[in-house]
Amino acid sequence: MTDDDSRYEAVRSRDGRFDGVFFFAVRTTGIYCRPSCPAVTPKRCNVRFFRTAAAAQGAGFRACRRCRPDAVPGSAEWNVRADVVGRAMRLIADGVVDREGVTGLAARLGYSARQVQRQLTGEVGAGPVALARAQRAHTARTLLRTTELPVTEIAFASGFRSIRQFNDTIREVYAHTPTEVRDAAPRSRRSAPGTGIPLRLAHRGPYQAGAVFDLLAREAVPGVEEVTGTPGGRVHRRTLRLPYGTGIAVVHERAHTPAPRGGTRPGGWLDARLLLTDPRDLTTAVHRLRRLYDLDADPYAVDVRLGADPRLARLVAARPGLRSPGAVDPLEIAARVLTGSPDEVARLVLRYGKALDAPSGTLTHLFPEPAVLAEAEAGTPLGTLAAALADGRLRLDPGADRDEARRTLDALPGITPAAVAALRARVLGDPDVTPPGTDLPEAWRPWRSYAVQHLRVAEELTD
Repeated sequence: MTDDDSRYEAVRSRDGRFDGVFFFAVRTTGIYCRPSCPAVTPKRCNVRFFRTAAAAQGAGFRACRRCRPDAVPGSAEWNVRADVVGRAMRLIADGVVDREGVTGLAARLGYSARQVQRQLTGEVGAGPVALARAQRAHTARTLLRTTELPVTEIAFASGFRSIRQFNDTIREVYAHTPTEVRDAAPRSRRSAPGTGIPLRLAHRGPYQAGAVFDLLAREAVPGVEEVTGTPGGRVHRRTLRLPYGTGIAVVHERAHTPAPRGGTRPGGWLDARLLLTDPRDLTTAVHRLRRLYDLDADPYAVDVRLGADPRLARLVAARPGLRSPGAVDPLEIAARVLTGSPDEVARLVLRYGKALDAPSGTLTHLFPEPAVLAEAEAGTPLGTLAAALADGRLRLDPGADRDEARRTLDALPGITPAAVAALRARVLGDPDVTPPGTDLPEAWRPWRSYAVQHLRVAEELTD
C-alpha cells in the first residue's frame, strides 16, 4: 500500500489483510477505522489515511466503536525492519517509553531524543510520546472492560502519570469517560479478582497454531512452562519475568480453519489469560507473547513469496500462515540452543531459577537471570553469553541492533554459527536467517526464517 488510491480500494473491499498496516479516518464523522471496517464505505473525498492509530488520534479522530481499530495486530513492517524506526516501534510496544521515557528510548537506540522524534514523526506520523499514549489508551480500555480493578488503579497500571491525563485521553480516543467505557462492556466478561486478565491475542490471516504448539510442547522446561491437552485444543502455560513483577500466561490453541474456497481469511485470535503480580506489566506481557507466537507477522506476504517457488509451493499450500516463533526470554532460548539437553535446562531452572511466591500447579520458577547464570556457569559458552547479557555487551531485547548483536555473538567463545543463527531467528525475530550449511535461494528473501519452518515441519512429518 504505497499510495492513497490503493488504500482506498482496500477500504472499499474491506480487505482485512491490511488491518494494522494503515488506518483510515472520515472527516465528516471524526472517526478512524481499520480497512476491514464493516460500516458503509465513505466517499473518497472525505477520507484521510494514517500509518498508525496514534497518528489518527493526534489528528483529532476517535476510534470506531464498531471495528475497534486500536485492537488490530501491529504492522508486520516493524518486526521486519532492522532500522531505527523498526527498533523504536518494537521498544515502544514493549513499554519502554512508559518505564524510561523518551530519553531512555533514545539511549537504547543510540540516537538523540530529537533524532528519534524526527524519524518516527516522518515515517509513522507520530512521535514516541503519541505512540505510547495510544498504547496506554488501549491498555486502559482492556482493563476497564475485563477487570474489576478500580478506575484509579487502571489509570496508573496503564502507564498514565495522572488521573487527569488518563481521563482526558480516554475521552479523546473513545468519546466516553472511563466509567462509560466500563459500563459499555457486559459485566459477565469481567474477570473476578485473582483469576487474571482475559485477552484475545489477534493475528492477521491464517495461523497454524498446531505447529507453534508442537514446538512449544517439545521445548517446554519443567517448572517454567507446560503444554497440556490434545492437538487442536491444547493449553500453553508459562511463567514470565516482567519489569515490575512476575506473571503467568495461559494461552489456548485454536484449530486452523481453512479459508473459503477462492477467498482469504482476514484473521483471528488466540484466547489468553494473564495473571500478573503488578498490572503495570500488562502492555509488556502482551507484547512478549505476541513475539513468542509471531502474531504480528504478515502471512500473505510470506506465503506469496515462498509459495511462488515450486520447491515450497506444496508446503505453503498445505500450511498457509505458518509462523516463525520468537521468545519471551533470550537467555532461556540460549540455554536450549547451547546445551541441547532439556534435562540440563531443567537442572538450571531448579538450581538457579527464582521460585514463584505463588506457584501455580507445575509452574514453580522463573528462568534464571543472566547475572546468576554468568556466575554459576562461568567458563561455559552459556555462562559467557549470560555474562555478556548481564554487563550490557550483548543486547537481545526487542530494540537490539540485529547486526551488532550478530557481531557480538560471533565474537563470544564457544558460540557456534548454528547457535548464532538460531538466536537471530528466535530471539531477535530476524525473518531472513539462513542456518549454516544450508543453501536457501535469494528468491526466498526476506522470509527465509519462515522457509526454514516449512522445511522443518515437512521433515518432521516425513520422520
